[in-house]
Amino acid sequence: MAEPEHVISDPVVQNHNNEDENELQERSDDVEDDEDEDPESQKAKLRNRFQNFFRRIQHESVSIRVHDVLIKGNTKTKDTLIEAETASLKDASTIKELLAASGDVNFRLQALEIFDSVKITLDSGPPELPGTANVIVDVVETKSPLLGEIGVFNKGEASSSTLEGTLKYKNIFGYGDLWDGSLAYDCDHKAEASAGVFLPRFKGLGNPVTARLFLQSRDWLKFSSFKERSLGLSLGLFSTRNHDVVYNLAWRTLTDPSRMASSSIRGQLGHGLLSSLKYTFKIDRRNSPLRPTRGFAFVSTTQIGGLAPDSHSLRFLRQELDLRCAIPLGFYHSALNLGISAGVVFPWGPGFSSMPSPLPEKFFLGGNLSPVCTLGGPTSLWGFRTKGLGPTEPRRQLQNNPADENSDSGRDYLGGDLAVAAFADFSFDFPSKWLSAKGIHGHLFASAGNVDKLTENSHRNFSLQKFTQSFRSSAGVGVVIPTNLFRMELNYCCILKKFGEDRANSGFRASFSSSS
Repeated sequence: MAEPEHVISDPVVQNHNNEDENELQERSDDVEDDEDEDPESQKAKLRNRFQNFFRRIQHESVSIRVHDVLIKGNTKTKDTLIEAETASLKDASTIKELLAASGDVNFRLQALEIFDSVKITLDSGPPELPGTANVIVDVVETKSPLLGEIGVFNKGEASSSTLEGTLKYKNIFGYGDLWDGSLAYDCDHKAEASAGVFLPRFKGLGNPVTARLFLQSRDWLKFSSFKERSLGLSLGLFSTRNHDVVYNLAWRTLTDPSRMASSSIRGQLGHGLLSSLKYTFKIDRRNSPLRPTRGFAFVSTTQIGGLAPDSHSLRFLRQELDLRCAIPLGFYHSALNLGISAGVVFPWGPGFSSMPSPLPEKFFLGGNLSPVCTLGGPTSLWGFRTKGLGPTEPRRQLQNNPADENSDSGRDYLGGDLAVAAFADFSFDFPSKWLSAKGIHGHLFASAGNVDKLTENSHRNFSLQKFTQSFRSSAGVGVVIPTNLFRMELNYCCILKKFGEDRANSGFRASFSSSS
């Protein structure tokens, strides 16, 4: 994104120095005298005039009023869109506020992704209105409305990074509308095809609106003896820097082609209607999402399902919390990252205490992700494989197939209604300028976590002491190699604590992560 560009014309300097008429007349005489001087002297005086002006507006309150905002350069984009994005300019009452507002407007116009450049010029207002200014917004619309992208992302509760390719078409109707279609696939056999539209200003609303159709398929046969398929619509209702509200409506189908699912899995096979509202509050003050060395981050996600009056509607309440902190240590670009996250899900409705939580909404720990990069909730532990810990149940054994050849064990991992995870990561540069220049660094790490069941009356037997005593844990050392698409970790993990059915072993592991 281009840096904000501001131009302040000389008349603004002359009209907003709050000088009396005698001083203005003296300046006019000086200007006439300047005509007899050489060009270098004139440039030096003009430079000093601007330096004095900018020094003054930094330390004093120079009042001003915006008379008009002039828009130039747009041929396809509607004036109403640009006017809505530049409305804050007229609220400025001093030159310092006007400069700050211009920078914010420049950033927001660039963020629409429909302009190749944005130039904002501050000029003097009409001579008969002293103390006023005109703001000229000059835009250059993008010459290539069609854009293709490919990247690696961490999405939702995924236990591995997702490779996604997207094709975008910008500003078809001149409202800043962004249309796209995408295909995504991850290592856990999750595939998704979707198409959507983004409207920065819809019907005068102050926040952008998004709509997305998606078809999603996920294969959990290896771990939990079921396949999931969803067809639905996602609507982004409200979105700001810290707040996000999304409504999801999807028809979900769970099947077991192997016919070997455990009793708990079989009880949830079939069709279900997902009608949910999700609210996310996020603050991220870290200096980097992939290698944070200072700052903090906090995310709270609340989701309520079952908003449709249908017998197939999945009724549940889901809450996730995630807190991160990065502490700089002052040597070799080292930092200590600490994180703790927790999540709980519970059904609601008649007889909820004896009902299970919807299977895809449960929490599973483990996977091919670094906990440093997975901001949003409990998802991964170093050294534990995908869905590698928590409650399990024996699979049904068929006479002609006594063991499931596609699984690591004869048990289904059921996930949990309660999950807690924590980690500590000490990162540091190697004493090599070449490695430091490439961003390659080392780290020491430790993680711990657990999942447990609360539904179907299991909460009656829940013990906090037993839950903490059954925490799984791991520690290790590794090398982190950043790339343009993802963060790659080559680690040696030592499993400090696990239980009989957990899928984890000490040894070398590679993980691939991107920012959440």
